[in-house]
Amino acid sequence: MSSPRVFVARLNGLSVFDPLGDEVGRVRDVVVSMTGRATAQGPRVIGLVVEVPGRRRVFVPITRVTSIDAGQVITTGLVNMRRFAKRHAETLVVGELFDRQVTLLEDRSTAVVEDVAMERQRSGDWRLTKVYARKVDAARASRGLRMRRRGETVLVDIDQVDGLHLAGPAQAATALLEAYEDLKPQDLAEAIHDLTPKRRAEVADALDDEVLADVLEELPDDDRLEILTQLPTERAADILEAMQPDDATDLISDLPTATQEELLQLMEPDEAADIRRLLTYEENTAGGLMTTEPVILGPEATIAEALALVRREELHPATASLVYVTRPPHETPTGRLLGSVHIQRLLREAPHQPVGSILDPDIDPVAPDASLGQVTRALATYNLVALPVTDEEGRLLGAVTVDDVLDHILPEDWREDDLEDRPMTEVADV
Repeated sequence: MSSPRVFVARLNGLSVFDPLGDEVGRVRDVVVSMTGRATAQGPRVIGLVVEVPGRRRVFVPITRVTSIDAGQVITTGLVNMRRFAKRHAETLVVGELFDRQVTLLEDRSTAVVEDVAMERQRSGDWRLTKVYARKVDAARASRGLRMRRRGETVLVDIDQVDGLHLAGPAQAATALLEAYEDLKPQDLAEAIHDLTPKRRAEVADALDDEVLADVLEELPDDDRLEILTQLPTERAADILEAMQPDDATDLISDLPTATQEELLQLMEPDEAADIRRLLTYEENTAGGLMTTEPVILGPEATIAEALALVRREELHPATASLVYVTRPPHETPTGRLLGSVHIQRLLREAPHQPVGSILDPDIDPVAPDASLGQVTRALATYNLVALPVTDEEGRLLGAVTVDDVLDHILPEDWREDDLEDRPMTEVADV
């Protein structure tokens, strides 16, 4: 007999354990083969994409899975820690089959896939056996429009569905994003990276501007440039506005000059001005690395006000680590920089005290033309995660954070090449 039916949408996000009960990670997708003899009994399940600590997505062959229950997945205990890379003949169920337009053979109606079931066969193989789909208007589905949750839902055998193996001209991303709704932008970027270029563009189209901006900041350069250039020009400008200025500058600098200017003209003047200023600096200098939006206050501001600013959820931890105290104006380029205050010092002082009275004299600014090596040594010497950048007149131009430095000193493909040469590792040692 075959094993109980497992729906992939419910499998997604389940914890994966080794035989000793130690958690390995969480299921993020199912890899199947849609080619050759695989479709005779239903597409064959090859394995699972599992997210392990460190936001790394690895491949676990289905032969290493000993049990799939309602609330957990049990493996044999061995995991190859090499980053998952989808092969040409492989298909991701959540990433690529969810939201796919198909034809139901029984009545030739058009439907969109919302879930897929897999079952273990007597041979030991896992196969996709059922499709849960929602009937839709064919004209809307063919244009990749978001479908309202209306229409009859059906659960049919997989051999009663035509077109499951075809990507089609357009595909929505509603079900995919629902499956990934618990992911942070960094993790969503990992998932999007594994998709085909066409599917990446469809997912990007479905994300709102703020989320897409956060995701682009986490993607490899090639992926984010590919996505940005496929967006309508006005939306691309909106996305650049929503990104951190330094990340937006890195991205726009890879575009032709004419395209850069077109996008900058569409952006809000203040946002465009920051990027234009950053574009004037060499890439591997403090000016090229810095953000133009650090936390800035006047010397009379209270510690309570400073803590309220660094507490903002959208603020990057490294950016929030230092508050810069300047003369007016308090937007870069500011008036003269008076000094900086570390967040730990803010937490130790009375809330009513002015920030100008607790400046740290040991945090020296760097010039915008300081080299990457100079910036790195300054951060390491004083155990800091951020540094102020000032001009010859002592005005604050921005701040360099350690994450931007790491992006430039690590290999260009560090997001894709982590632990490439690491051998097979016991799950208990992960």
